[in-house]
Amino acid sequence: QVQLAESGGGLVQAGGSLRLSCTASGPTSDRDAMGWFRQAPGKEREWVSCIRGSGLRTYYAASVEGRFTISRDGAKNTLYLLMNSLKLEDTGMYYCAARATFYCSTSDSEYEYWGQGTQVTVSS
Repeated sequence: QVQLAESGGGLVQAGGSLRLSCTASGPTSDRDAMGWFRQAPGKEREWVSCIRGSGLRTYYAASVEGRFTISRDGAKNTLYLLMNSLKLEDTGMYYCAARATFYCSTSDSEYEYWGQGTQVTVSS
């Protein structure tokens, strides 16, 4: 079956950086869009970023645009999220997800495959 596994989370001071990775196994396609979501305690899961199957177009939530960079390596079946200038409000569980189509979406209901998440905690 398709499996996604995140890594790279941890504790970081505000203003610091982390790079998250998501490795895919099973019958996945490098032509499918992939995205990142996050969920803070007591809040709903929110969309963070998405990259098209081509890897040539990316999208970001307003709260992270200019600070985060999404990328992918199709040959390695790996998705990345580079997070710079981290803020306290970036704290949460980060999930990678994959669609079964080429184009991006901001809706979690339109992503078919999900990882288990990796915790990111930003301290003051």
